Amino acid sequence: MSDLVNDIRAQGIWLPDWVASIGIFAVVVALALFFHRVAFRLLARLVASRDIIWRSLVSRLEGMARLAILTAALGFAATISPLTEYQASTLRHVLLIAFIILVAWMAKTAKHIWMTVYLRRFKLDAEDNLLARKHVTQSRIIERIADMIIVVVTISACMMTFDAVKQYGVSLLASAGVAGIVVGLALQPVLKNLFAGIQLAITQPIRIDDALLVEGEWGNVEEITSTYVVVKIWDWRRLVLPLSYFIENPFQNWTRESASLIGTVMIYLDYSVPVSAIRAKAEEILAGSKLWDRRVANVAVTDFRESVMEIRILASASNSGRTFDLRCEIREKLIDFIQREYPQALPQVRAMLEGREEKGRKAAAE
Repeated sequence: MSDLVNDIRAQGIWLPDWVASIGIFAVVVALALFFHRVAFRLLARLVASRDIIWRSLVSRLEGMARLAILTAALGFAATISPLTEYQASTLRHVLLIAFIILVAWMAKTAKHIWMTVYLRRFKLDAEDNLLARKHVTQSRIIERIADMIIVVVTISACMMTFDAVKQYGVSLLASAGVAGIVVGLALQPVLKNLFAGIQLAITQPIRIDDALLVEGEWGNVEEITSTYVVVKIWDWRRLVLPLSYFIENPFQNWTRESASLIGTVMIYLDYSVPVSAIRAKAEEILAGSKLWDRRVANVAVTDFRESVMEIRILASASNSGRTFDLRCEIREKLIDFIQREYPQALPQVRAMLEGREEKGRKAAAE
């Protein structure tokens, strides 16, 4: 029984234990709420003229901080109230677990607020979004790793409040036998992807919205989680790959340093076509196209074959999607030009029929 209750009873005032406990809890709760209200009013005034992240932290954490303060206050009340040892220890244990969960909740919320405010400066829908994709990718990977760490630490802290689980955990860590090997093998995929996520966040071989050619499929990185990457294929299918795939396997990243790409158009024409006319028409098509970024334009004969010559047209655009559309536009307009102006320049098959020509000459002589 607490000294406070003994002092009250020494004054000739007798109170049942349950009434005294309720009174102590009520007083402690009232004091905790008063302290919380005063403290957050002062905090709100202090951060009123500061950055939005501080104002958001104070406003979003107010309710959770109230619960945390009440939990701590109730634990103190359980210590000084006239409860039995079993009742007081059980209540303090439950309140301790609740306090650990609340602290983890507050940490996760504070992390989310900071990440949201930080990413507001970057726009993925901008024309040149390389910097935005870099920061968004790095932030999201770090956020998911932080979430995993918070959850693991919270569960571990809650389990360590139980003596039986604590002893089991110590004995398990101390053992170097089969159990340790089994646990290590079981955790290997998780740890592998965890470290792969950290490596991806630092080195960034891929970013959100990167254009990739992976597993023979072309698409954009749609989502990066703590364990896998979702690639949105051009036909709206989703290709899901583990994080470790991008560390251990080669793949093509079309937007690694810049979103701009050079597109290639190959056309095969008869030797009779004037290359200068094809070059002039290709330059005219590019000059009138809204997709061309005015950086690269080239027409060259790259190969001679038995019946045709190979002409290569190079043209650049600001991103992979516009490059693909530009290549299609060049093909459509160029083949229309050739069909109208040089139809004989389309690939033809020539053959020397010497036997038939000899018979024709003999028949004519007769």
